[in-house]
Amino acid sequence: MSKQGNHRNNINPNVMNRFRYSQETAIEKPFNWKQLVRLLQYLKPYSKNLLPKSIIVVLINTVIRLAIPLIIGYLILEKAIYNKDADLLVQLIVLVGALYLIAYIANYYRIRWTHQLGQNVIYDIRKHLFTHVQGLSNNFFDNRSAGSILVRIMNDTGSLQDLFTSGIINLLMDMIMLVGIIVILFSLSPMLTIAVMIILPLMFFITTKLRRNIRRSWQDVLIVQSKLNSHLNESLQGIRVTQSFTQERENMAFFDGINTDTLERFRYAIKKNSMFRPLVELTNAIGTIVLIWFGVKLIQSGDIGIGIFVSFAFYLGMFWEPISRLGQLYNQLLMAMASSERIFEYLDERPIVAEIKNPVELKNVEGHIQFKDVNFSYDNKRTALKGINLEIKPGQTIALVGHTGSGKTTIANLISRFYDVTSGTVLIDGHDVRDVSLKSLRSSISIVLQETFIFSGTIMENIRFGRPDATDDEVIAAAKAIGADSFIEKLPHGYETEVEERGNILSVGERQLISFARALLADPKILILDEATASIDTESEVKIQNALRKLLKGRTSIIIAHRLSTIRDSDCIYVLDHGKIIEQGNHDELMEQRGEYYKLTTAQFKMLDVV
Repeated sequence: MSKQGNHRNNINPNVMNRFRYSQETAIEKPFNWKQLVRLLQYLKPYSKNLLPKSIIVVLINTVIRLAIPLIIGYLILEKAIYNKDADLLVQLIVLVGALYLIAYIANYYRIRWTHQLGQNVIYDIRKHLFTHVQGLSNNFFDNRSAGSILVRIMNDTGSLQDLFTSGIINLLMDMIMLVGIIVILFSLSPMLTIAVMIILPLMFFITTKLRRNIRRSWQDVLIVQSKLNSHLNESLQGIRVTQSFTQERENMAFFDGINTDTLERFRYAIKKNSMFRPLVELTNAIGTIVLIWFGVKLIQSGDIGIGIFVSFAFYLGMFWEPISRLGQLYNQLLMAMASSERIFEYLDERPIVAEIKNPVELKNVEGHIQFKDVNFSYDNKRTALKGINLEIKPGQTIALVGHTGSGKTTIANLISRFYDVTSGTVLIDGHDVRDVSLKSLRSSISIVLQETFIFSGTIMENIRFGRPDATDDEVIAAAKAIGADSFIEKLPHGYETEVEERGNILSVGERQLISFARALLADPKILILDEATASIDTESEVKIQNALRKLLKGRTSIIIAHRLSTIRDSDCIYVLDHGKIIEQGNHDELMEQRGEYYKLTTAQFKMLDVV
């Protein structure tokens, strides 16, 4: 039984079911030359600088390497030594030394410039991919784990490094070298050349058969690496939950299993790759045997001289070197194609929420929001909203309440156009949001979530994220207005305190206060609070309630809340159930109706009384 199997047999099946990630499959396509051409388009920006300089030094180096064996074998042995011409011998030795020196300099710049070229291209591809992913719709991220996306942007682009750093330039060098060697070999002795190369057709036939298996094995490696990254990302973010339920052993066992799977897939891919070089060496050995056996016969018959034989041996040894490198390049190319297929799969993704040509730019936003007969489904199977009609007038504060899954957050998502309605219309200031530019729409809206995201960096930088051009005084003023200044000043470095990844040094309530300050600094015309006060303690809630009055003033505001105490003062409260609005009115009106809102309110206050 495999090592991987032993590990997985130790894992509870229920634990295995817990670790589920978006499934990636190998892309089954024939070798796509158009895709290779598309990949090579990333060399275009360097076609006037690094690329031609690299090609020039490669040509110099290649020509010198082709010339030296001919000088040593033919000119030195057959002309200088055989004719005992000392002056010619000295001149040829000086010439060979000078050529080696030039080749050394050319090789230095080849390595330097090709590595610069490769790193620049990888930078461009990674930047292009990350920029493209930034613009994709929410459904793209709903269906993929952060780890799998990370693998595409980092690992897959990294897999192209060898191809662009040395592979493409070496391909040019090796092709010139091969053509040059073959021409020289035929000029030296056609019969001997045909004899030593008779094995080549068999070698190319076998390597062609290996291609599909090698390519598929590298795709499998990339897929399992994606799963490993997904699990690692989830495990680190959820470490407190893991420790609180004492699931460390199961977590480690699963990680060990998937890590072993990664190792096994990598070994299999290396096993397939490793078949090529021994094949080349075997061909080299056979060619050398033929050279010695048949070459000696030609010398004995007087068809060639010793100098020709020595030059031929030099060139034959050089011939297998580019063949071997081409084999390595072939493997690099297969790895690169496996990675590029995955990269282009993302680059070919188009946002389902896309801008029309010449979209409307929202200016002087008033915040008038309308939903007209809106229906929506996330997966075209289960309807999240059914026939929603509502109107929010400029400066009005409305609240959305209801049980989990009733559609509250979906309404907020449609206002920000994170998704498009299945049918119906969402209007802002009379404009269909589908006709409005996404930048002007979302820059008019601030959203504060229950699970606010704090970036690594300082508190000052996190609050300024709402408006990057804000001054320090404006950031501090926003924090003071929201009531966050009192705890910030107690931190070791105040506003310059590093909060670490996801704000780990801050409490949940403190992180929420920072998110409020961030939203206030952005000064939006439309404010959405999605369970924004759910994680705040009673003392902080008092501060928030005072700050909210300032925050909501003059803005169109949508408050989504389970804590009904935070929405009493709303102009209108909409009660949702299974995607429908079943009640609407202010707090007093809904309490008088004694409907669903009344039940939710009384049940919540009874629970508080019990506590």
